[in-house]
Amino acid sequence: ISQFPHKAWASYMTNSPTVIVMIGLPARGKTYMSKKLTRYLNWIGVPTKVFNLGVYRREAVKAYKSYDFFRHDNEEAMKIRKQCALVALQDVKSYLNEEGGQIAVFDATNTTQERRDLILGFAKENGYKVFFVESVCDDPEVIAANILEVKVSSPDYPERHRERVMDDFLKRIECYKVTYQPLDPDEYDKDTSFIKVINVGRRFLVNRVQDYIQSKIVYYLMNIHVHSHSIYLCRHGESDHNMQGRIGGDSELSARGKQFAHALKSFIEEHQLSDLKVWTSQLRRTIQTAEELGVPYEQWKILNEIDAGVCEEMTYKMIEDSFPEEFALRDQDKYHYRYPGGESYQDLVQRLEPVIMELERQGNVLVICHQAVMRCLLAYFLDKSADDLPYLKCPLHTVLKLTPVAYGCKVEMFCLNIEAVNTHRDRPFVSNFVPFALFVHF
Repeated sequence: ISQFPHKAWASYMTNSPTVIVMIGLPARGKTYMSKKLTRYLNWIGVPTKVFNLGVYRREAVKAYKSYDFFRHDNEEAMKIRKQCALVALQDVKSYLNEEGGQIAVFDATNTTQERRDLILGFAKENGYKVFFVESVCDDPEVIAANILEVKVSSPDYPERHRERVMDDFLKRIECYKVTYQPLDPDEYDKDTSFIKVINVGRRFLVNRVQDYIQSKIVYYLMNIHVHSHSIYLCRHGESDHNMQGRIGGDSELSARGKQFAHALKSFIEEHQLSDLKVWTSQLRRTIQTAEELGVPYEQWKILNEIDAGVCEEMTYKMIEDSFPEEFALRDQDKYHYRYPGGESYQDLVQRLEPVIMELERQGNVLVICHQAVMRCLLAYFLDKSADDLPYLKCPLHTVLKLTPVAYGCKVEMFCLNIEAVNTHRDRPFVSNFVPFALFVHF
C-alpha cells in the first residue's frame, strides 16, 4: 500500500461525482445540514463543496428589498433566480470536472419539479449521480427559532430588526408555499434517490439509495440531532512516557498527571456537569484520569492512541536515529504517513468515525483521550484540513469545550494550571524535493 495514498479510494467509493440537492421551504435547516454534511464528507476524505444559491442571488441583486422578490408572479425576479441557478450549476461542473471535487451540495429551495428536472437533466448530461435531501418541518417553534438564530444575521437584513425580519421572512416562506411541490415517493419521484428529513429528525423516508457514499450520507443525516449540548475534550493527565518523551505505549500517570485528574474532578463539579457522560480509551493513562472523577465512564477501544507500530515507546530522537528514512517521510506528509506496522492519521480518522456519530447523537460528553485522537476529533468539529489536522495544538492539562452553534462550533479553552511537559511538535519546514532513495523501499 502506498505510503501516500491519493483520494483514489474516495473516487472508487463514489464511482462518479454526486450532486446532493437540498429541497425545502426557507428556514427548514437546509444550509445547516449542507454545511454539516460537507464538513463530515471532507473529514472522511471525500472532497465536497457547498454551492449556496443565496450567495449567487445576493451577488446578482446587490440590495435585497423585501419578500416581493420571491413572489412566483414576479417575472423579472424569476428570470434572475433561474439565471443564478444556471451559473451555480456551471460552477458545480467546474468543481467536479476540473478541481478534483467528488460531491457538490446544491443548497437552495429547489421546491418545484421544474427546477429539480433542470438539475436532473444537467446531471445526466454530465454523468453525475443525484441525491435529494428534503427537509420538511411544520413545527412553528422550530421555524421561528431558525429564523431568529440564523436569518436575523443574514446579509439580506443588515438592520437586524428582529420583528421586521420575522415578518418579512414569514411572508417569503408564504411566497414559496404557493408553488412548493414536495417529493412524491409514490408517483413522480418513485425512481429518484432521496431522503426526507421530517421535523428535524423525528422521522425519515429513504428512497432508492444508489451506492456506498449515499448510504453514508443517509446514516449521517439520521444521526445528527439539533439539540443544545457541549462536548468536552481533553487528554489524559501527564504520563511517565510523556515525561520521557516517548510516544505510544501504555504507561501510567505521573505525579502531575494525577494532580490534573483531581483538578478535572473539581472542574466538572464547578461547572455543575451532573448529566455528563465520560468516555475514555482502553489505555491506563485515560482510565486512571477518569477513575479520579468518581463518576461512571465508558471505555472505547477505538479511542486508543494512534498505533506507532515499530516506533511504539520510542522518543523522536530514537526514531530519527534508528529509522531516518521513516522520520523524513513522516515530516513530508504527516497525515498520510503510516508507521511501519502501525497507523496513519488517515487510518485514525476512519477508526474514529463511530465516535463522531455518537457525539452527534449524545448530550454533554467528556472525552478523555490522546493527542492524535483529540486532533482528529477537533478537526471534524472545527472543519480543519487534512494538512492542518496533525499539527493542531492539544496541550496536556487543558480542557476544550465545544458547543455547536448555527453553522459552526464555539470553542472555549480551560487551562487547569497543572504544569506538564509540552509534547507538541511544530510543522517542520520541508522542501518539495524528496530524494528518490526515500521511496525505493516501498
